[in-house]
Amino acid sequence: MRSIWKGSIGFGLVSIPVKLYSAVQTTSLDFDMLDSRDHSRIRYQRVNEQTHKEVPYDKIVKGYKMGDEYVVMEDDDFEDAAPEKSKIITIESFVNVDEVNPMFYETSYYTEPDTKNNKAYALLLQALAKSKKAGLARFVLRSTESLCIVHPVNNVLVVTRIRFGQQIRETDDLSISDKVDISKKELDMGLALIEQYAEKFDVSKFKDEYTAQLLDIIKAKSKGKRATVKKLTPRKSSGTDLYDQLMDSLKVNKGA
Repeated sequence: MRSIWKGSIGFGLVSIPVKLYSAVQTTSLDFDMLDSRDHSRIRYQRVNEQTHKEVPYDKIVKGYKMGDEYVVMEDDDFEDAAPEKSKIITIESFVNVDEVNPMFYETSYYTEPDTKNNKAYALLLQALAKSKKAGLARFVLRSTESLCIVHPVNNVLVVTRIRFGQQIRETDDLSISDKVDISKKELDMGLALIEQYAEKFDVSKFKDEYTAQLLDIIKAKSKGKRATVKKLTPRKSSGTDLYDQLMDSLKVNKGA
């Protein structure tokens, strides 16, 4: 793994030098765009819209349009906007992780102490684990301010970026009725169905099966064959009555 950020985690007057590493990786297949006529790769070019010529990467700058003109930004300008947040993940408070709505989660990063046997790193790790709390912090990564929680996973402090409140859209425009009558027996049946399928969360049980199947198809096509595709089995309809559908669902063995 290669670190993507170097700075420190600060809580109170304690500063912990750390490096950030991406904790996630993609499992999807990487497809190239091709010309259907000769299968040549299609490449995208950075083109000047006035001269229509390609622009070298080292000549590209960032600009923000104000009125009819662009204000050109330099690297130092982004750091000057919040110099402390560009170098420090400052924990502002401690919260219960289960109070964070899953809609707010974005992506996670592992932290690694910049020095071996860092006592402050170990202290924060153990204190968070024992208190069952997470640090709520802000920092700047790639010219963007991020809200995040700092929480323990095994023996590692993890920084998980979360969205700001204003990034979550309101639900006012959705057409959802709040006047749907659910009978007690329907609710009881729904609760019984949930209980029947309840289990301890174990993410290791789930694999990206679609990508594996797609890769089988690709390998078969490369040999001029067609992979065996699993047919969809149509489900028997149990009518349109909600209670009957719930009752039939309970009769079906879990995992069948």
